[in-house]
Amino acid sequence: MRNIKILIEYDGSRYNGWQRLGDSDKTIQGKIENVITEMVGTPTEIIGSGRTDAGAHARGQVANFKIDSDLSLNEIHKYINNYLPQDIVIKQVEEAPERFHSRYNAKGKKYIYYVWNHWIPNAFERKYSLHYPESLDIVLMKEAIKNLVGTHDFIGFSSVKKSKKSTIRTIEDMSIKNDGNMLKIIFIGDGFLYNMVRIIMGTLLEIGTGQKNVSCIDEVFNSKIRENAGFTVPPNGLFLEEVYY
Repeated sequence: MRNIKILIEYDGSRYNGWQRLGDSDKTIQGKIENVITEMVGTPTEIIGSGRTDAGAHARGQVANFKIDSDLSLNEIHKYINNYLPQDIVIKQVEEAPERFHSRYNAKGKKYIYYVWNHWIPNAFERKYSLHYPESLDIVLMKEAIKNLVGTHDFIGFSSVKKSKKSTIRTIEDMSIKNDGNMLKIIFIGDGFLYNMVRIIMGTLLEIGTGQKNVSCIDEVFNSKIRENAGFTVPPNGLFLEEVYY
């Protein structure tokens, strides 16, 4: 059996997230699996580096699958892209070691959240950013980011209920960049809990508008209570940018 690694980009606007859901084909995983199954003639499961939410996007999702086929990498690449919808694209196809696992071998991920910060909406960016018309104090938001970087129990910044699995994660780097009215908030870490990026983003926006103080970051860490954090921003501004191995 060959172990094939693929790099994927997708517009998640019309999908119910990455993970296959029963008989529904409205997921990224489901769409790709259907095409690969047709290509090789046997049911084939693909393993993603992790899930992305319904409506979220990716420029650098990684997955792998095992097949018994003599097709060349070029033939596999062309076939899959030929039959996938246009909003899902395979960017790279390569042979991976037999034991490579896209989820278990991942060492970290980079996410970017986009905010269109102007009172006038943007007709072209509406599917790929949050329109947030209120004025933001970027200095305060950057101050809050300093408290988020590092190793913490992020359960209060997630939608995870009580879990036997560890909710401790490390955010290695965070930054805010301006491109005109577009804000890019960059997250790099060893892993992210369910809705963690989106809840942190809502908290930062509430700090930026003065609804919360910078001290609320430590309050959430100490209390581990989700309600002490900010709102959950919508998924359309969220991109999985890169997976590190």
